[in-house]
Amino acid sequence: GGSVKAGKMPEGEKTRQCKQEEERQQKEEEREGLIEFYGSYQELFQFFCSNTTIHGAIRLVCSKKNKMKTAFWSVLFFLTFGLMYWQFGILYREYFSYPVNLNLNLNSDRLTFPAVTLCTLNPYRYSAIRKKLDELDQITHQTLLDLYDYNMSLARSDWSTLSTQKRSSRSLLHHVQRHPLRRQKRDNLVNLPENSPSVDKNDWKIGFVLCSENNKDCFHQAYSSGVDAVREWYSFHYINILAQMPDAKALDESDFENFIYACRFNEATCDKANYTHFHHPLYGNCYTFNDNSSSLWTSSLPGINNGLSLVVRTEQNDFIPLLSTVTGARVMVHDQNEPAFMDDGGFNVRPGIETSISMRKEMTVRLGGSYSDCTEDGSDVPVQNLYSSRYTEQVCIRSCFQLNMVERCGCAYYFYPLPDRAEYCDYTKHVAWGYCYYKLLAEFKADVLGCFHKCRKPCKMTEYQLSAGYSRWPSAVSEDWVFYMLSQQNKYNITSKRNGVAKVNIFFEEWNYKTNGESPAFTVVTLLSQLGNQWSLWFGSSVLSVMELAELILDFIAITFILALRWFRSRQQLSPPGPPPNSHDNSAFQDEAPGLSPPHHFTVKAVVTMLPSYNSLEPRGLSRDGDMGHE
Repeated sequence: GGSVKAGKMPEGEKTRQCKQEEERQQKEEEREGLIEFYGSYQELFQFFCSNTTIHGAIRLVCSKKNKMKTAFWSVLFFLTFGLMYWQFGILYREYFSYPVNLNLNLNSDRLTFPAVTLCTLNPYRYSAIRKKLDELDQITHQTLLDLYDYNMSLARSDWSTLSTQKRSSRSLLHHVQRHPLRRQKRDNLVNLPENSPSVDKNDWKIGFVLCSENNKDCFHQAYSSGVDAVREWYSFHYINILAQMPDAKALDESDFENFIYACRFNEATCDKANYTHFHHPLYGNCYTFNDNSSSLWTSSLPGINNGLSLVVRTEQNDFIPLLSTVTGARVMVHDQNEPAFMDDGGFNVRPGIETSISMRKEMTVRLGGSYSDCTEDGSDVPVQNLYSSRYTEQVCIRSCFQLNMVERCGCAYYFYPLPDRAEYCDYTKHVAWGYCYYKLLAEFKADVLGCFHKCRKPCKMTEYQLSAGYSRWPSAVSEDWVFYMLSQQNKYNITSKRNGVAKVNIFFEEWNYKTNGESPAFTVVTLLSQLGNQWSLWFGSSVLSVMELAELILDFIAITFILALRWFRSRQQLSPPGPPPNSHDNSAFQDEAPGLSPPHHFTVKAVVTMLPSYNSLEPRGLSRDGDMGHE
């Protein structure tokens, strides 16, 4: 063994060591002061409340000797804090709802005149389908005679001739018999026999039967009005006749001069370069003025003399009375590069009347993205545009129905454009297309197809607000010379002069046009401003106060980390000790040199002196020296 001898330390040496130790601790404290950490959460909280600029925080520590005041200010402080963050939640919810402001602007500029479409309301007996239409008329007249005892003055021999003709599977009569026009009792009279005296002819509903291809499923397309039922039934067969035409140009029999007697715009005469022609199955020949984008009309002044003025013929000659039950003309005002949907936006012009239509232009510009579900050009809408025009909501809806029609029924509806690699529905090729169409139409109206959800509004659209005034034209004192001039210029030779012509004036009411725009109502700047207002209202502080609060949170996290680290180290010190020093554990040497032979065993004797703790260094050192001296 060994022994250590030590005498008593001189008093001066001990004082010098104590001063050195104090200086060392002072330097360490100064060095640690560059990054300030606190010994406990209480110390951190007291420092924050004593030095922060947030109002009310000082009251949490200055009245710590009065527990009632401390409790009162604590409740008040955290209640205010909760109310402020409740207001923050309302502001955030409003911000993420993306509200908009509506901006209304009045603009004064030269106005581009819109496109104007005018239809004859007179579907003609075109020469290409005249024979089949005559056959359909004869079948219809016989049907009306059987149902209502009504004779439309057709010779009985015509029906006899028709009934004796050879009937093939492709004849019109065969398909009409497959879709007959029938009467049906009303729901409350179903159980009564037909010859019951309590059943009157007015107690019947009329319609036609549509069946599936295998005749396993049928339904009655019924109408409360016999006029509507006959017209719809006749229109169904009329569409099939049109669909059988291999070339739609065979129906292009435009007769512009016989329909438009006079045309003037801005006091200048119109010519053929100012209009385009198309055929509508129900409205006949239609003419669209100012549809040429290369030379559009412009109006520099409002008023009836600076617009479009038309004199049109409204007499129906060689028309189809079972298809068209009105007389006059149908007019629609729409924007260029938009199709004319005469069923939606058009209105009728009465014969013998001058109709003056004043317009107000109105533009709407919506915000896209998160603010609304509008579309810029329809490229992000999952529906193919079948029209050769720009995107509109009605274009999308009709395209959606047509695409579903082709997918479900195997053919396209004649009223809408034809998709690629598809053909129009015709019961000579598609026997049960009528059954499929009416079933699909019911799903379409109930939005089962989802067309109304898929088709979104465009972000930019132009609309025209119309108002109309009517007056008799020509007047009683001027009609003689007016009709005489028309007969000389346009060979106007009809007998019913009063119902033979009509005049239409379309013009801008005023030079100004309105623009409805949208702008964000809640921007990031507005949000920060509102948050700052709430913070100042509840705590009367600023942005720097928010930074103080952030500093408090960071210090809290740092102290939590330090305390967790100390706890982890203390757990390691309290863990069971390892093997004693004399156990000759040489595994470390074996790991460092795995290829070497085992080392020789040797014995080491040493005196191990445990160092005292810092707080008891002096007295224990002196006592141990004394003990060592006695050994």
